[in-house]
Amino acid sequence: MARQDGAARTPDKVVHKVLNNNVVISIDESGQERVLMGRGLGFQLLPSDTIDPAKVEKTFVLDQGSEADHARQLLASVPYPVIEAVTRAVDEAERTLGRSLGRRLPLAIIDHIQFVLERMQKGIRIPTTSMPELRVLHPQEFDAATAMARSVSASLDTALPDEEAVFLTMHLLNATRDEPNGTAALLFRRVQHVVTTVEGGLGVHLDTASPDYARFILHIQFLLQRLVAKSMLRGSDTSFFEFAKHSYPRSYAIAADVKSYVSAATGIATSPTKSSCT
Repeated sequence: MARQDGAARTPDKVVHKVLNNNVVISIDESGQERVLMGRGLGFQLLPSDTIDPAKVEKTFVLDQGSEADHARQLLASVPYPVIEAVTRAVDEAERTLGRSLGRRLPLAIIDHIQFVLERMQKGIRIPTTSMPELRVLHPQEFDAATAMARSVSASLDTALPDEEAVFLTMHLLNATRDEPNGTAALLFRRVQHVVTTVEGGLGVHLDTASPDYARFILHIQFLLQRLVAKSMLRGSDTSFFEFAKHSYPRSYAIAADVKSYVSAATGIATSPTKSSCT
């Protein structure tokens, strides 16, 4: 489902079906099915009436097939203030990120936010982790998602759970990353595994707000990316590696575990010096 901004670019339409007082299905001059939205747009509207473009606030172009059926059902059932709040937040995120977020994102987030609101009304909260790695690996998307959550909360006068920034970041990554086979998500999971290995080996929880944590995450990210791209840095000086191996045996053992995991996950063997993580 593609999204367009509305009134100025929306010619007169002949109504196909009124979903509710605010949402109307229409067929444009080329035969393309569209969802038109605006407060009171469908009120007392007859199938043969012409719609005033000035009343159209948003236009969605429907794909064919089951996705279109789901879109109709969703937009007919979700309260219009939720649709309005989400589309406004998506617009803000697009301006912040400087790019279109794609044809499916608004519908996906409308569906997600409505699900969250229904669970909140029932007193149900879905547990999740804070995923601090997202803030380091994808700072722009994380900041945009945090702003989206705040915008929707303000529009609906309902405080969304703090973890919504995590879920919305994932939605944005799916929409903005042009990497094949879920590369961004795969990289994120691998970084998380390395962090878990290090924390378990040291018996501590790393301070996710510290600059050291951010540097560590970025180091892991670059290592994994260089391995996959086969662009590892090479050097013949092993003095630091030997010093770390003998001076910090516990850290060396943890680093060896990380090395084994990275090699197995990527299918690429690392050099001995790449296992030094003091």
